[in-house]
Amino acid sequence: MTRGKLRVYLGPAPGAGTTHSALADARRRVADGGDVVVAAVHTRHREGTLALLEGLETVPPLPSGAVDTAAVLTRSPQVAVVDHLAYSNGGRSANEARWQDVEELLDAGIDVVSTVGVHHLESLNDVVKQITGVRPEETVPDQVVRRAAEVELVDVTPQELRRRMAHGDIHPAERVDAALSSYYREGNLAALRELALLWTADNVEEGLSRYRGEHEIRSTWEARERVVVALTGGPEGETLIRRAARVAARSRGGRPQPSHLLAVHVVGPDAIGRPLTEDLVRQRKLLAELGGTYHQVIGSDVPKGLLDFARGVHATQIVLGSSRRRPWQYVFGPGVGAIVARESGDVDVHIVTHEQVGSGMRLLPRPGRGVGEHRRVTGWGLAGVAPAVMAMVLLLPPFQGVGLSSDAMFLMLATVAAAAVGGLWPALASACWSALLLILVLSPYHGRPPVSLDNAVALTAFLSVGVLVAVVAEIAARRSVQAARGRAEADMIALLAGSVLAGNEPLQALLRRIRKTFGQRSATLLERVEGDRWRAVHSVGAPACEAPDDADALVTISDSLALALRGHVLPAADRGVLWAFAAHLGIALEHQRLEWDAAEAQRKVAGNRIRTALLAAVSHDLRTPLTSIKASTESLRATDIALAPEDRDALLETVEESADRLNRLIDNLLDMSRVQTDSVRPKIRPVGLEEVVAATLIGLPGGAVTVDVPDGLPRVSADAGLLERAVANVVSNAVRHNPDPDVPVLVAASAHGDRVQLRVVDRGPGVSDEGKQRMFEAFQRLGDAPQGTGVGLGLAVARGFVEAVHGTLTPEDTPGGGLTMVFDLRAEDPGTADETRERGTDAGPGR
Repeated sequence: MTRGKLRVYLGPAPGAGTTHSALADARRRVADGGDVVVAAVHTRHREGTLALLEGLETVPPLPSGAVDTAAVLTRSPQVAVVDHLAYSNGGRSANEARWQDVEELLDAGIDVVSTVGVHHLESLNDVVKQITGVRPEETVPDQVVRRAAEVELVDVTPQELRRRMAHGDIHPAERVDAALSSYYREGNLAALRELALLWTADNVEEGLSRYRGEHEIRSTWEARERVVVALTGGPEGETLIRRAARVAARSRGGRPQPSHLLAVHVVGPDAIGRPLTEDLVRQRKLLAELGGTYHQVIGSDVPKGLLDFARGVHATQIVLGSSRRRPWQYVFGPGVGAIVARESGDVDVHIVTHEQVGSGMRLLPRPGRGVGEHRRVTGWGLAGVAPAVMAMVLLLPPFQGVGLSSDAMFLMLATVAAAAVGGLWPALASACWSALLLILVLSPYHGRPPVSLDNAVALTAFLSVGVLVAVVAEIAARRSVQAARGRAEADMIALLAGSVLAGNEPLQALLRRIRKTFGQRSATLLERVEGDRWRAVHSVGAPACEAPDDADALVTISDSLALALRGHVLPAADRGVLWAFAAHLGIALEHQRLEWDAAEAQRKVAGNRIRTALLAAVSHDLRTPLTSIKASTESLRATDIALAPEDRDALLETVEESADRLNRLIDNLLDMSRVQTDSVRPKIRPVGLEEVVAATLIGLPGGAVTVDVPDGLPRVSADAGLLERAVANVVSNAVRHNPDPDVPVLVAASAHGDRVQLRVVDRGPGVSDEGKQRMFEAFQRLGDAPQGTGVGLGLAVARGFVEAVHGTLTPEDTPGGGLTMVFDLRAEDPGTADETRERGTDAGPGR
């Protein structure tokens, strides 16, 4: 019997519409003449779902909620609709979970249409708990869904889900506010949606890989761009990663996903278990920040290992750095980049030029150097080996007929090779060694006396040709070094000029560049304090110079500034470039100090603005209650007016209200001064939100606030006094802006993992997005707030106090209109609470 096919509708969260989609699918099949029954469905009394169910044949489930598989098998339809694949049947059913019921139907050859939420997938259980703070109790193994013939994502935006929730389309009205403040927060829904999208994409990719394997397709299909960046463990890796991230971002139209950007480091078998270098550690961190993943593979053949990895992940592009090999090393074969480009097939290869570590500069070639050390060593090897090998070859039978003059020419060839490669001294050594072999070995072999005019002429020729060729080689090498040095100096000057114009080269980075370029142990910028006393403004490396006398190389920038290097004495040819660096240092220091001056000026402007606002507050907001107090007391003290008892009570009430108002204004001004001077010193201890909320309701009109703080809510780590003041400011602000006294302000609390949220919900006019950015600034009031209602410090003080206890205060729009202020606080750490109780805390209000 052919096994039935499973079609699954996958949703990011409850309410996405998977049941609606499954029933709509069933109605389409029935309309096309299909035989369909509904074996299990969860309508949740939603009108739209109930309407879709009308007219469809149903097989009632068992009392336990399990699918009545026996009845469905007896009915034997073509298709059965089984909603909620992760449903738990309970102990009385033959199967523990509904997905096992579905397996029975599939084995019987019945096609099944089912639904599941991404939060019910077993592999994502911990991730969902981390996002939402709730661990799903019902799960379904991923393989059950992956084996489905079709998986269709029912996608919906977080905003649309929240709108459905606010309109009562998902939960009853009494559960809406709690759901919006907990599980259905916009961030939670966005994360769940991303999980659903990624899981579906991976499932599609798995099916594609299976298809390619079954059909033996080896070519790359660019259905999904993947960029592999090859890391060598060297410092150029950061440049390559950033370039590869830009390539991946352009390919995907935004930030790369982990499956789009992959970095691979191919290491040899002998490197297994070795710790990562500092460069690789930094590069892995950068890769994670850019949305990529790091991989390490073992292989003795780097190009083959890299290409095997790229083909294994179906990469479409490979990014490599240009080779760091020296030109003479290409004698031993092409570089990795050349091999990868040749063998990559239909995978695009990008060869990226890169700078040296950190500084972006290469070390300047030493001035005056001719033939390099590696060439000199190779020349000495040729000088010692080549003449001897040549003499041994000439003694072999095939060369017995060759005359002594021809032997001399062959030995001359060995001398020329040593001179061209190694320079003067290897050439002289090869000439002498060749002459000795000619005189002592080859001449007697040809029957010539060792001491003769011919041998003397040969020795002179050897020495002359060797010296001439060596001189030419030295001059050519020196010219090459000078050209390379000039090119390096030009590049550095160009980079420095660009940095000066952009003004983006920090002093520390510039000093590191200098230290690396000139190969010094430390680089220090010194500033004259007074007389002969100096101080280090900035320094990199060790040991740093404390005075100009400590330097191995010193450049005077101005009368009061000097650049001091410690390590080795620099040749005169390096002084010009070093002076350019030093001049740039002086400009960078001036820029930095100008920025400090500008920042200080901005702080003074802000202070002046606050003082101006404070004067305005004193002149009006503080004067108004004082005027009321003075007028009331004058009336009470007047002897020429007989006041009725109710008039006297009204005047006393005015005095009391004005004094309270004046007290609040002064408290806010003092609190704001503490926040701005960073003198808030909270005493953190476990605090119960029910205590804080109860204290904030004192003095508010009865019935103005509804409180929903669960009994089992975790305590929060905060300063009780600061938190009470912050909540009181926000609640009083919400009550003042709530237009309908019959709809009270809601103060609700809920726990989410290790965080606790307190939400203050009003149904007022709300605040625009621009207003949300400004409402926490000092002396800011809503545009419709009348004068005399406060100095605009309540929310600024509230946010300052909440941040002082390591929490956040953020505004959100209330569904249906209004503003919701969300306090996000850290839940009490049980270990910390135990330590606090053992010490006997004295944590009172941190004011």
